[in-house]
Amino acid sequence: MGAKILAGEEFGAHGDLAKNMGVEYLEASAERVVGRMPVKGNTQPYGLLHGGASCVLAESLGSVGSALHAGPDRIAVGIEINATHHRSATEGYVTGVATRAHGGRTLATYDIVITDDQDRRVCSARLTCMLRDAPPGG
Repeated sequence: MGAKILAGEEFGAHGDLAKNMGVEYLEASAERVVGRMPVKGNTQPYGLLHGGASCVLAESLGSVGSALHAGPDRIAVGIEINATHHRSATEGYVTGVATRAHGGRTLATYDIVITDDQDRRVCSARLTCMLRDAPPGG
């Protein structure tokens, strides 16, 4: 990878779930967000990466991109996510790349591709966030 691993707080990603699952943000802009997550600790009973864990990674990356697209006085709230799980992962890390598919004033949509350490596609996801004005004082 070679990219500097950045703290999620640098992008306004303060959620405990992504932190507890080990999500690391590698790069972030309104157009593209890259992050990774360990497979270990995020598996289902058969030792395979949990599909819900892939969704957490996808939504975390797409939400950061949406927040950056929205700007400092607005917030991004996920309203729809879908995911197709193509193959299992049992070790190492999975890496997600979220690419903006649409960036408007009220909605932002990101296509997210998650791959394993061998660059094989594990999951394809799409996230849409609603963009709103930030509440006063928040």
